[in-house]
Amino acid sequence: MLPQQLLNALTLGSVYALFALGFTLMFGVLGVINLSHGAVFMVGSYAALFFVNHFHLPLWLALLSAMAISGCLGLLIDVLILKPLRARNAPHLIPMIATIGVAITLSSAAQGIFGAEIMRFPEGTIPTGEFTFGDVHVRAIEIGIVAISLAVMAILFTALRRTQVGRALRAIAESPKSAALLGINVEGLFRATAFIAGALGGAAGVLIGLDFNAITPLMGQPILHKGIAVIILGGMGDIRGSLIAGLFLGFAEVMSKAYLSSQMGDAVAFGMLFLILLVRPSGLFGRVLERKA
Repeated sequence: MLPQQLLNALTLGSVYALFALGFTLMFGVLGVINLSHGAVFMVGSYAALFFVNHFHLPLWLALLSAMAISGCLGLLIDVLILKPLRARNAPHLIPMIATIGVAITLSSAAQGIFGAEIMRFPEGTIPTGEFTFGDVHVRAIEIGIVAISLAVMAILFTALRRTQVGRALRAIAESPKSAALLGINVEGLFRATAFIAGALGGAAGVLIGLDFNAITPLMGQPILHKGIAVIILGGMGDIRGSLIAGLFLGFAEVMSKAYLSSQMGDAVAFGMLFLILLVRPSGLFGRVLERKA
């Protein structure tokens, strides 16, 4: 029983971490808590379903296409909403409120286009293979979800640490003005960050849609709450913290549902979050520092 639940926790936690990475990247580089990220997650799911149903794309290509669509959506949100607010030096609360409006608009549009009912991937799209190791049953789709999530996170983490662009993004996270004085194209990297964050959110949406085979216009709202919890627990703007906190939240949620009650998952997970933050208010890896201008 326990090994099976650990596998379920790893699957769910890896998707939480992938979703939260986009959240963390936006906050770390742009200094914005993008509350439309859950809606971008939802759009990624519908985009993959659309490509599978109407263009009959294989699942891997539908995933890449959905990431491109959600990445472009993230970029559009930055260009049309966040960039004008940056130009006006709007207080931090204003972008949050604006992205809430974007999220409501996207969710309402999805409900108007696709309806409120649950939509599913057509039969035969999702791999149905299953492997058994003793008492543990592993679905092929679970292996794919964990592998894709960890691979994407490893690529992102390596790029941020080892490449010139990654070093430039870290410089912007410390001080956009200082980065601009060093010749870094700050606005260009803001746009790249918005695209990557949107693509990560879309990828997480596709993986959750495949895992549960259920897509709805409001599916982004619950995971938005989880994403906020993950970035706070891991430390605002910290990539490795998001990874560990996402796995932790998935573990806490799955274990509480398995051994306590199916209705207690969120209560236990968020209760543990509060207790940890009482000990480390800045999160597991966060530092209490103000971002320089």
